[in-house]
Amino acid sequence: MLELKRKSEDVYEDKKTIRAQLPITTGGFIDMEQYKKDFIEFMIDCNVLKFGDFVTKSGRNTPFFVNTGFYRTGSQLRRLGEYYAKAIEAKFGFDFDVLFGPAYKGIPLSVAASIAISEKYDKDIRYCANRKEVKDHGDKGILLGSPIEDGDKVVIIEDVTTAGTSIQETLPIVKAQGDVDVLGLVVSVDRMERGQGEKSALDEIHEKYGLETTAIVTMAEVVEHLYNKPYKGKVIIDDTLKEAIDAYYEKYGVKH
Repeated sequence: MLELKRKSEDVYEDKKTIRAQLPITTGGFIDMEQYKKDFIEFMIDCNVLKFGDFVTKSGRNTPFFVNTGFYRTGSQLRRLGEYYAKAIEAKFGFDFDVLFGPAYKGIPLSVAASIAISEKYDKDIRYCANRKEVKDHGDKGILLGSPIEDGDKVVIIEDVTTAGTSIQETLPIVKAQGDVDVLGLVVSVDRMERGQGEKSALDEIHEKYGLETTAIVTMAEVVEHLYNKPYKGKVIIDDTLKEAIDAYYEKYGVKH
């Protein structure tokens, strides 16, 4: 069960000691705890964070789903880019060259975040994304935006990682461009569930590929903020939904 309690400023755990990465500093924007709450509410307002009955890309039936395709306006993308920029600054700094967004959802994420980094931090990071099909006319190739060159340091930006399957598709594309250093992966929500084995998907990515990983928020933080607490006059996560989330983590949560 995902029954969470506050253990310290940077660790939450349930009865099975599911650990989550917690508050990251925000480079002088706002208090991190409030920033996380703001982002969770922002996802609710944009209808990006949904609760119900869904199936993930990895085939898991889940009571919650994050669909970044529902960020649909310029102002929403601007705010989203700023949240990503804060998470990137806190984990990686800006000593890298390229922000790579895997097609399709990673394309607007890489654009929005690179703009936010430029505007908020005065750092000019190149953006790059891939096409699903290789273009055979005009500017031929598989990439959009900046080319990736030998010696480049790259950070990959995605929406969420469930079982870690998408990174297996993305890394070969990036590494095929040259002798590059892929520093890590940033996602909007850490779903805190097992990848292909018994460890969390993000831990498996770190262990298998040597990539650092980070998220704007974790599902532990989402549950803590929304469980039996009204938001705009409505309780988003009530007891019934909490039971469904707990059951999901009994099945797909990290085992210790």
